[in-house]
Amino acid sequence: MALPKNMRLKGHRTFNYIHKNSIKYHGKFMTFKVAKSNPEILDSHKFKNSSNTLKVSIAVSKKVSKKAVVRNELRRVLQEWLIKNIQTINNHKPHWLLVNLKIGDFYNDKNKLLEEFQTLMFKSRLIK
Repeated sequence: MALPKNMRLKGHRTFNYIHKNSIKYHGKFMTFKVAKSNPEILDSHKFKNSSNTLKVSIAVSKKVSKKAVVRNELRRVLQEWLIKNIQTINNHKPHWLLVNLKIGDFYNDKNKLLEEFQTLMFKSRLIK
């Protein structure tokens, strides 16, 4: 299951904004870049009420795995966690999040990956 359309980040200006204005959180398997939302950037994409939602992008490099199947599976695992834990309790803050997975052989253990993802979500205070 993919992220709903209203939770996805879109456009090069959005990513440029995140890279310039973000706070970085580092883990063993991934890095988070968190920036306060800037809805004016998304006006060209015709998103309504985008200022009060968490928007997320998950980037998995080819350096993590050459196989697209593996990269998509990792992305899907993290997206499912977000869908379960963000939308049901709706206690997130209006920020933009860029998740970059680091190079490594961690993709065989999805529990460790999810554990670190959850830890970084709490550490970055995106969820309470």
